[in-house]
Amino acid sequence: MNKSSVQLNEVLSYIKDTFVGKDSIIELLGICLVARENAFLLGPPGTAKSAIVRMLSSCIKGGKNFEYLLTRFTEPSEIFGPFDIRKLKEGDLVTNTEGMLPEASMVFLDEIFNANSAILNSLLTALNEKIFRRGKQHISLPVLTFIGASNLLPEEETLEALLDRFLIRVKCENVDPEELEKVLIAGWKLDKRRTSEKPQISPESIQEMQAEARSVDLSPIQKDYLNLIHSMRNAGVKVSDRRAVKFQNLIAASAYLAGRTHAVISDLWILKYTWDTEEQIDILSGMVNTVIENDPEEKKHPQAQVQQKPDAEQLLTEIQDLESKFTDPNTSMEEKNVIKDKLRYVQARSKWIQKAEHKSILQEKIDTLWQIILEST
Repeated sequence: MNKSSVQLNEVLSYIKDTFVGKDSIIELLGICLVARENAFLLGPPGTAKSAIVRMLSSCIKGGKNFEYLLTRFTEPSEIFGPFDIRKLKEGDLVTNTEGMLPEASMVFLDEIFNANSAILNSLLTALNEKIFRRGKQHISLPVLTFIGASNLLPEEETLEALLDRFLIRVKCENVDPEELEKVLIAGWKLDKRRTSEKPQISPESIQEMQAEARSVDLSPIQKDYLNLIHSMRNAGVKVSDRRAVKFQNLIAASAYLAGRTHAVISDLWILKYTWDTEEQIDILSGMVNTVIENDPEEKKHPQAQVQQKPDAEQLLTEIQDLESKFTDPNTSMEEKNVIKDKLRYVQARSKWIQKAEHKSILQEKIDTLWQIILEST
């Protein structure tokens, strides 16, 4: 592990110590920095989305950070900067970008889906190509990563393209009640930590890591990765060829931050956070966990060990929905094969149910559905 990755891991550890129960979110933001990809945080107010991003920004020494709360009335000049009046008098449309998004090394856009048509095209180009275009201006952005946040997922088709530009999607929730006491203690100390000396890393060091991570050997996991992409597509997760290629940047960053020059199967943990809808979160988690369980490596990635606690009632509803769809005479053979795949992942997640009574009921329902499937073939 080189000096830069040690520095970034120190920064991430510092933030994890500050925000209880947010390790996965913080680790993913670190991976996005190294991969130079974008992250989207979904969650209600009060779940520390903004606070985590601000602390991470404050640890990037010498970097310019840009944060903005979007509204339906946000104008391009509020994000990208106003036209330069002196140049405008000379007939040139030149944007004065000082202190604005085009000069930032880290960008946080809160309520991202309030973006209106006036800023949408420029924003999409910035997110995807890391380029700012306005009139004759073409500026290569120094941004390390974009982070967007919202309370809700977009419903308008035009805004779905905006979500697509965020490779990682993380749902931020209140921490487990068992950890509430730790949250209160950490929260009480937060103001003191804001003013105390904190670990730092420069934008240049992060850029070096971005280049070095490209040399990570992905061949050891290529077959498992390919199979997982096929499974995700079969389950209804939209994985375009472009996204499938870009996911590899995240896998390489995961291996790099763990101090390895090659990827292992447990580095696929990041694919749990590539869902399109909230309904896909548990299904996708079950898929990835099933693959990771087959990792022969003794030392798996720490985040690969994190299991999201499944909800027994939700699993029961999913099984009932699968049975209803499978027994529907209008369901095609292709759709039935997808249902089989989904049932396998539901079965894998049901193993993590704590209460024996609930687990027994779920297993009984799963066995019944498998019997129905068997009899239909």
